[in-house]
Amino acid sequence: MKAPFVWTSAERTILRTLTAPIKIQQFLDNIPYSAESRYRCPRSVLKDRTAHCFDGAVFAAAMLRRLGYPPLIVDMQAVRDDDHVIAIFKKNGCLGAVAKSNFAGLRYREPVYKNLRELVMSYFEPFFNLNKERSLRQFTVPLNLLRYDKKYWEIFDEPMEEIGLKLSDIPVTKIMTPAQMRALNNVDERTYKAGMIGTNKKGIYIP
Repeated sequence: MKAPFVWTSAERTILRTLTAPIKIQQFLDNIPYSAESRYRCPRSVLKDRTAHCFDGAVFAAAMLRRLGYPPLIVDMQAVRDDDHVIAIFKKNGCLGAVAKSNFAGLRYREPVYKNLRELVMSYFEPFFNLNKERSLRQFTVPLNLLRYDKKYWEIFDEPMEEIGLKLSDIPVTKIMTPAQMRALNNVDERTYKAGMIGTNKKGIYIP
């Protein structure tokens, strides 16, 4: 796939405002959550002004790259629920994350986490399905999107499917033992309602 890797002047006007990880998060928070199954590259996210968690993570990785961070995404994998993909960054030796989510508690994380597991576990409590089950089970090693530069992943939708499939084929770390899984309690009603604030009902996984 051959194409010049050039942002348009209109795109650059927006990109110039994304000067910090929190600014990237605010941009994602201000666009609707997509209930579509299609994947959007960062350019399509800018054009269509919508994204789901995969689109948002890839977009965030591209924008973090512009700030000097490597474009890394991590897939947090669940049972009876959608996975959740985040873009991670390291500042002052600690990890943070930028994420687009349909659930209030699965978005930005300040860079205060010592390692990837610690960061992922910050998502454990607010990661639940419609049956109120705590559904997070494992997470992938970070995927560096630099490997897709020759396919121009930032401006074409076509590589998105390949990136999504790759997330299903890289090493994972389980976050708990089978005994711990069996002993899990469901989230309480207050936590459930708080996490559901602002959701797009059409984009919620039904167990």
